[in-house]
Amino acid sequence: MPVQQVSDHVYYVQGVSRVATANYGFVSNAAFVVTDEGVVVFDTLGTPSLGAMLKSRIQDITDKPILRVYNSHYHADHFYGNEAFEGPDTEFVAPQGAERYLTGETANQRLEERKQSLHPWVNDSTRLIYPDRYLRSEERYNLGGVSLRVVNLGSAHSDGDLILYVESDDVLLSGDIIFDNRIPFIGSTNTREWLEILAQLNEKNLNAVIPGHGSVSDSPQKIVQLTYSYLAFLRQIMGEAIEQWIPFDEVYESTDWSEYMEYPAFIEANRQNAYGVYLSMEEESLE
Repeated sequence: MPVQQVSDHVYYVQGVSRVATANYGFVSNAAFVVTDEGVVVFDTLGTPSLGAMLKSRIQDITDKPILRVYNSHYHADHFYGNEAFEGPDTEFVAPQGAERYLTGETANQRLEERKQSLHPWVNDSTRLIYPDRYLRSEERYNLGGVSLRVVNLGSAHSDGDLILYVESDDVLLSGDIIFDNRIPFIGSTNTREWLEILAQLNEKNLNAVIPGHGSVSDSPQKIVQLTYSYLAFLRQIMGEAIEQWIPFDEVYESTDWSEYMEYPAFIEANRQNAYGVYLSMEEESLE
């Protein structure tokens, strides 16, 4: 888990671009902001042991306290490391909307699944750490001379998605709003909202963007491209099928997927993604 410094205050660690249970669960990114007063962490990775390793890497760089942990969203590969950061000085913050996940059956079902697929790194002692508060819209503040802006984008990739903009460094921590060099996981997300958010991010003048999966980029236009084009393609194909009353199996088998087939996680995620978009666009057609 090498640490990469992105700017004066921002660092990140990068998981491999594969499915969630590969590489001992280390498939997502986490970042942290070091200030004169303390540290802000953005996501904690996919197992308690990975979270502990991340915390150790932070402590190798600074002896400042870890004051706040933002979970960009509540998918298991991004917040199971929270356990390692528990302490009296650390506040956990999540996007409003994540409570639907945490209070529903899906959270417990996913935990039981990961106890099998990521054993022993996720096991019977693994606990889901609930946030101290939910962020409804956005907050801006200065910590140790570093200006931070955290925004709840609403329901896009998940029930609630946060981004963290380090204004002093012009660095954006995007969470899973952006995937680089990997097919994104869509599930039951709001792809219409997601595309609108990506279009807005594409217009920002940034020094660097750290995605939820993949490498840091100094070009918002470049790093947004794969996620945007893939979502737009799914919506175009599935939207036309809905309009023409074409069954999902038929449209899926007749679609040319060659532009995306070579990306990691295509085999594991694409059919499920397409079906999720098909169902959601059926709902949209009734609006």
